[in-house]
Amino acid sequence: MKQLVLTIIGKDRPGLVDEISATILEHHGNWMTSNLSHLAGQFAGIIQVGIAEEHLQEIQSALNALPGLEVHIESGDTDVADQAPETLNLVITGNDRPGIVKELSSVIRHKGANITHLNSRQRSAPNWGVPIFSAFATVTLPAGMHKDNVIEALESITSDLVVDIESE
Repeated sequence: MKQLVLTIIGKDRPGLVDEISATILEHHGNWMTSNLSHLAGQFAGIIQVGIAEEHLQEIQSALNALPGLEVHIESGDTDVADQAPETLNLVITGNDRPGIVKELSSVIRHKGANITHLNSRQRSAPNWGVPIFSAFATVTLPAGMHKDNVIEALESITSDLVVDIESE
């Protein structure tokens, strides 16, 4: 099986996920993993699809023909599933400010770790009067790296940043 990674963006509408999933199924694909979002009226999705080599061109044509969507298709790396690095699920909360994602990602990169998943949002804190940044991040650690090294480095960015590990 060939692995495809699809990125899809376009104006959101009711039934869009059903349309995409039907197209994948009708053209012999297997929807494996996805991350789908609605942001500012737009649909944004990343989907991993497994497909037999003989149906590759057929599914690519069908996906690119979906109306009102920009579809980008890349070949996935089938060897990645065989590797199992240590991962951390982090819940990060602090006062929001411009550049906070850059600061967090820079610290993680400098530790040699990799962000494999990030969901973030800004919300108001009614009792505090300042917007609060919150994020859920999955981070893979390099071999030999202890999780406390990453957490301490993140918490040292500023005194108002709290980093918790979420158990699976």
